[in-house]
Amino acid sequence: MKKYLIHPFLLSLFVIAISCESNPDSKEVAEETNEEQFDDRDTKKDAEFAVDAAASGMFQVQAGQLAVSNGMNPRVKELGQMIATDHEKLNVELKDMAASKNITLPTALSDDKREIYNDLSGKTGNEFDEKFVDAMVNSHEKSLDRYEDIAENGNDQDVRNWASGKIPALQAHLREFEALKDQMKNNNTVN
Repeated sequence: MKKYLIHPFLLSLFVIAISCESNPDSKEVAEETNEEQFDDRDTKKDAEFAVDAAASGMFQVQAGQLAVSNGMNPRVKELGQMIATDHEKLNVELKDMAASKNITLPTALSDDKREIYNDLSGKTGNEFDEKFVDAMVNSHEKSLDRYEDIAENGNDQDVRNWASGKIPALQAHLREFEALKDQMKNNNTVN
């Protein structure tokens, strides 16, 4: 009788493949659920916005909390706490609004947001501060584009109003991070 040995490397690849398949991206699951539920293209757009907003909001809360613990610059820590607090409130409001519209939201970071978060969590000191500020500028720019689009072009009036009401806060966050980015850049130039 022949015995077959599985090489440990191949076994680990098999385990990784199975675990990846059994843990689908929460954002993708929410998108698929909403797509099955909403027949109307316009309603799907509102649901897609809510899913994107939730994914971004969860990332900003977790990244903000990470900034409080890993940040070196006192302003990074301060803005991290502000972002975590503000986006936690925003996420609660979004969850309530989505529930009233029967929109399914993700419950965990999406794969792309998890990758950015993991990259950030591996950084410390000035490197963390710079990467965090860059991530917040990028995230807020993308969020603003989505919020402005749905505020103008969304189908559901409640979703449009909700998004429109959040734009000033997102703009303020973006200005804060852009100013900090410029300040950090100037400090590095001086040193």
